[in-house]
Amino acid sequence: MTATTIAGQDSRRTSVRLVAIWLFVCAALVFVMVVVGGLTRLTHSGLSMVDWRPVTGWLPPLDEAAWQGAFEEYRKFPEYQKRNSGMPLGEFKSIFWFEYLHRLLGRVIGLVFLLPFLWFAATRKIGGRLVCWLVFIFCLGGLQGVVGWWMVKSGLVDRPDVSQYRLASHLGLAVIIYGLLIWTALSLVFRRSKGTAPEPNLYLGAICCLVAVFVTMLSGALVAGLDAGFAYNTFPTMNGQWIPEGLMAQSPWYANLTENTVTVQFDHRWLATFTVIGIAVLWWRARKQEIGDLAQRALLGLTVAGLLQLVLGIATVILVVPTPLAATHQAVAMLVFTLAVATTHALRPDTSGFSKLSSIAGDVER
Repeated sequence: MTATTIAGQDSRRTSVRLVAIWLFVCAALVFVMVVVGGLTRLTHSGLSMVDWRPVTGWLPPLDEAAWQGAFEEYRKFPEYQKRNSGMPLGEFKSIFWFEYLHRLLGRVIGLVFLLPFLWFAATRKIGGRLVCWLVFIFCLGGLQGVVGWWMVKSGLVDRPDVSQYRLASHLGLAVIIYGLLIWTALSLVFRRSKGTAPEPNLYLGAICCLVAVFVTMLSGALVAGLDAGFAYNTFPTMNGQWIPEGLMAQSPWYANLTENTVTVQFDHRWLATFTVIGIAVLWWRARKQEIGDLAQRALLGLTVAGLLQLVLGIATVILVVPTPLAATHQAVAMLVFTLAVATTHALRPDTSGFSKLSSIAGDVER
């Protein structure tokens, strides 16, 4: 092997590490943004900014006159009129800063993604297929901003609450973007250990667990959007009943799944429970197989995090949704999803469709 070849390999390894670190940083920022978004919702701050200016709206009010102007705009909308009538300016500032930070983080993520991407592409550190894939992720990020404003608008009309459907869409898209960033970064830096060949059934089980975690998170968004967490504050029964009254009270029947607070909380409880059971079964089946150290660690971490998340969810219900605990519950949900992605990635067979994505991610400075 010539010195030129060795230098070329070292250069490629360096490029791969840089691209992977960049994607992990972007993913970490999305993680933080989801948690801040949860705090914004829990503190009823999300409707404090009543307009959306993607380019010029990055500056907050800078003097007292600007603050008064922002406050006067807020007072024209239902949240002030029906929930916060008489709120002083100082209190408005406190909720404004939560929403402002949430939006600012969105802009920061956009820049942290776009500027290094342009540099990597211009210097040919990344190849054509990966460039197209990353452009797709960036477009999803732009769409996420639009969906966020679409969600906020739903709370500026008649009642001071955002649509639970739009809230679930906003969270779901954020989680998808986060998952794609994590998967792509993992594909750059992790390769399966030699001599390990996980059973296809384990990979299928990991996919099922990943989907179950995602669906449970969407269910949690419905709980949040309907304030269904306040409906019943006992566990494991709901006010002493395993099947609570009013479970399917609405018509048509499917409306109960997304609009009935009783059904929405009931569904979230059992989705979470069966998801954790499924994760534990997957770990039990895989514990003695040669699946590689990374897969073993990811799966064990997923099992522990899933159990922790279940305990946090129960505590959040029993203690009537205290803000710090509810925010922690959302953060750990993101951790569970992260570990579910890592587990699925580590258990993937070489012939899977996701492996094609891994080959695209490997298109770095060839």
